[in-house]
Amino acid sequence: MDALSALKDNLLATIDRLPSMSNGKWIQRALEAILRLSETEIDRLDWKILSAAIEDMERAFEVFYPYRHVRKVAVFGSARTSETVPEYQLAYDFAQLITQQGFMTITGAGGGIMAAANAGSGAENSFGLNIQLPYEQSANKYILGDPKTIAFKYFFTRKLFFLRESDAVVLFPGGFGTLDEALETLTLCQTGRYGPVPIVLLDRPGGKYWRDWDNYLRQHLATTGLISPGDLNLYTIADDIQVAAEVIRNFYRVYHSSRYVGDIFVMRLKLPLCDRDLELLNQEFGDLAADGRIVQTTALPQELEDPTVDLPRLVFKFDRRDFGRLYQMIGRLGRMDGNVCLDTHPESK
Repeated sequence: MDALSALKDNLLATIDRLPSMSNGKWIQRALEAILRLSETEIDRLDWKILSAAIEDMERAFEVFYPYRHVRKVAVFGSARTSETVPEYQLAYDFAQLITQQGFMTITGAGGGIMAAANAGSGAENSFGLNIQLPYEQSANKYILGDPKTIAFKYFFTRKLFFLRESDAVVLFPGGFGTLDEALETLTLCQTGRYGPVPIVLLDRPGGKYWRDWDNYLRQHLATTGLISPGDLNLYTIADDIQVAAEVIRNFYRVYHSSRYVGDIFVMRLKLPLCDRDLELLNQEFGDLAADGRIVQTTALPQELEDPTVDLPRLVFKFDRRDFGRLYQMIGRLGRMDGNVCLDTHPESK
């Protein structure tokens, strides 16, 4: 049987199974989109981009799927950082610490900070999202050959999986690439297209890299109205790995995940709030709710088939604008004295 005949048989068999497949609706939509494109005038290069992007995603979906219930931390930083400088050891120590606390790490698989993080985590607890470049980017020895290393053709598919799979982002000093990841991550958080997740800008003790960067944002963006002052709450600057790890753990101490049901923001919790803490939360963050009230409830009727159906919820009408304030609220949840989370694995999701 030639390749075209095999494809025809596979397509017909898939179409026959669509009604019984759990994700048949979405498979049908994907197939329909490709069929529509096949009937339009687009270039050969367009088809090459489409097919290579799908192949990038195919590999990444397969690699990450077995680890979908483990929380992961994306680590960004310069590929040019030498093993002899403090930032390299800091990245190694942070990755080792966060892995000991049950998280996995995701790096770009290159040298410098990425190599340090993969070494600190160990290959068994690391993912390497490599990119095909003519120079500067080959998989480091700590992740090379590991089945959790993926070589992406395109930056945009690579970036998609960095953030899609990450439950926290930690950035070390770096060049254009690092700053690109920092600003893109913050833009997506600011607009609600990613997260909420904790973002930590981590420097060596006494280092000024992120402090100077933060001063620039405050002086040239916040004070001139190019961003809202609350947007500066989307990230935390630290120069101590214990502080960085605590920011991440505290974020998920009570908060589990969130979604929208219509215009209602639904925040899933790992344990219910006591009445006193719920009242405190309303006093401090009631401004986030359109009607001034944050309500604790069980799963909404639209969520009855959700895997998190047993978790308690906080629900309110959120304007989807002040995400910096929302991040403050999640941080406050993790510090509430009335909630002692008995889950010893905050990385589980």
